Amino acid sequence: MSKKAILVISFGTSYNDNREQTIVPTEKAIAEAFPDRELRRAWTSKMIIAKLKKRDNEYIDYIDEAMEKLVKEGFDDVIVQSTHVMNGEEYDFIESFVTPYKPKFKSLSIGKPLLTSDADYNEVVECIRNDILPLVKGNPMVLMGHGTTHFANATYSELQLKLRFAGLRNVYITTVEGFPDFDNTIEMLKEDGVKKVTLMPFMIVAGDHANNDMAGDDDDSLKSVLKAGGIEADCVVMGLGSLPSFRRMFAEHAKAAKPL
Repeated sequence: MSKKAILVISFGTSYNDNREQTIVPTEKAIAEAFPDRELRRAWTSKMIIAKLKKRDNEYIDYIDEAMEKLVKEGFDDVIVQSTHVMNGEEYDFIESFVTPYKPKFKSLSIGKPLLTSDADYNEVVECIRNDILPLVKGNPMVLMGHGTTHFANATYSELQLKLRFAGLRNVYITTVEGFPDFDNTIEMLKEDGVKKVTLMPFMIVAGDHANNDMAGDDDDSLKSVLKAGGIEADCVVMGLGSLPSFRRMFAEHAKAAKPL
């Protein structure tokens, strides 16, 4: 009889409360879509894994460790699902670690990140319209992603255009480490005459980047940079994994996972 598992791989977070609000329910939503599979977890941030081990005496598997356990325990049918936003460096890591295990399973499939297909962008736009904008009661909104030097950073620009063409001209995308950056976003806000915005992370969890790079009091936080530019900002410190619509998308991606 086949022994089946679903391995959900996230970046991770050291904010335990937020993990319970984002990663855990996302894993649960994916697991509920596969009642015949055992749920397993792995993270891609070795730094966060090490921090939890030292601080909380809790150990989370890295990708290869989770895969080795599945092999050792006799699983022969495995689906791997990422909870990353884009097909960037972290997702490349997942594929590079998972693919060599293909000969060790009868079936090994992998699901895509949140924003992969054109239909994904359209669905995320509707999630923003229906589930995020009601939280800010009509205020202009800035969603802050991580950003990357990987070519997948173009994801943010495509999402910005999708939002505009969908009529959501009061939603702006910015990033901590990519394009558009904080200065680009301030320029857009000023061109549109915006004086006050609500900030929210465009990340699965609301961890260090959300609490410090977005909502922190240091001069280089998004909130502070906007204030220095004459734009008032309040913050919703909540990860996308808190919202059922985004969790559902990951579950659907797992259902559409392709064999390696």
